[in-house]
Amino acid sequence: MKAIKRVATLLLATLFSLGTINAQGKTKGKQPKKSYLIETAIPKRPAGQKDVLGLRLAPMPVVRVGFIGLGMRGPGAVERFTHLEGVEIKAICDLHPERVEKSQAILKKAGLPEAATYTGSEEAWKELCDRPDIDLVYIATDWARHAPMMIYAMQKGKHVACEVPAVTSLQEAWDVVNTAERTQRHCMMLENCVYDFFELTTLNMAQQGLFGDVLSAKGAYIHNLEPFWKYYEGNWRLKFNQEHRGDVYATHGLGPACWVMNIHRGDRMEYLTSMDVPATSLPRFMKQKMGIENPIVKNGEMTQTLIKTSRGKTIYLEHNVTSYRPYDRMYQVIGTDGFANKYPVEGYALRPTEQNLKAVPNHEDLKSHDFVSEATKQELMNKYEHPIQKEIAEKAKQVGGHGGMDFIMDYRLIYCLRNGLPLDMDVYDLAEWSTIGELTRLSLEHQSAPVAMPDFTRGAWNRIKGLQLHFAK
Repeated sequence: MKAIKRVATLLLATLFSLGTINAQGKTKGKQPKKSYLIETAIPKRPAGQKDVLGLRLAPMPVVRVGFIGLGMRGPGAVERFTHLEGVEIKAICDLHPERVEKSQAILKKAGLPEAATYTGSEEAWKELCDRPDIDLVYIATDWARHAPMMIYAMQKGKHVACEVPAVTSLQEAWDVVNTAERTQRHCMMLENCVYDFFELTTLNMAQQGLFGDVLSAKGAYIHNLEPFWKYYEGNWRLKFNQEHRGDVYATHGLGPACWVMNIHRGDRMEYLTSMDVPATSLPRFMKQKMGIENPIVKNGEMTQTLIKTSRGKTIYLEHNVTSYRPYDRMYQVIGTDGFANKYPVEGYALRPTEQNLKAVPNHEDLKSHDFVSEATKQELMNKYEHPIQKEIAEKAKQVGGHGGMDFIMDYRLIYCLRNGLPLDMDVYDLAEWSTIGELTRLSLEHQSAPVAMPDFTRGAWNRIKGLQLHFAK
């Protein structure tokens, strides 16, 4: 017993000496913070280079476009562009001549002139970028080619739109950001999910204050890709999941969440922590369907990530492309006075407030912990239809592309270029949303340690107050 008392006395003395507790046995005030963040290098902005936040350039009455990559996504983009005003499709490029011919047939069917063709060489795309009669290069290739193509096109004075994820590493992200800043060219990632009808309406509701203070958002990409692996040329997408750990395809879930939370427009993602579970379905698929014994797969069956923002808010992400689950692009907005949810059920829940009384005629039917009725939901969606939807929704539904959101994305890109407006998404969105893959890998490889989100704006993230989607006056 005496020995135990001596140990206790020594322990208390140690705590006193460290200043951990006071004489009454209570913990003292705040101790100096010790950071456990894993941080990556943020290169200094080169002299003479400036940011491209809110970049405005001279209007282009006609936007001359060249397309690179005509496999899975490219032909659909070419077809959608045939429905846009103020566009000339000048050139199309793919490694395979037959793909180029198929897209040429799309132009012919639309009654448009033939485009110049580039094919048969790994370097043919550079010839397209070298053309003086192209303003915008639209990239829909495999992920590994994105960064070199974007950088080269901007160096040649072109604006760039690139499929998701636009980059696959922090180094690529910084190289693209620096090129966009140095050349003062628009560089946008083609993230279509921010233009989904539900997401756009919810964004407008949030900006009108219906949810109160938005504190948290959730997003996901849950899509069993077993039926699709074979359609990626050279099996590149499956190989990418084999070789890379982390949330390698975060942009569909993250994009709408960042918009509703004003990321780098008054708030910023500060750090993340990530967990995953062992790869199971993909190794089994590779053994059963491809005859590969004991394949090594780095990407977990499911990756879950939590992000903390500078304003103390949170974003939750989930990635799963191998489990046998229904498609789910989970989208949730959690505010002090309301809640929005998409997948598997679309719905809104609103706390009765004066703001909501004005918004919903039959507000007396609302209960604070229930989804509003289907009729009230429709009233809300009609009343808060986003101005972008009012402009183009009907045509978007006719043209199609994931229900119309692809066409809205293309329409807004061309609309902003033609009117000399800042694009809806900038190069910092591109970098922030795409580099989740590498940042989550760092967390996973260090027992879910927190990893700092680089500030790609290098201090300018708070200059613009709130997300702004611009319109011509």
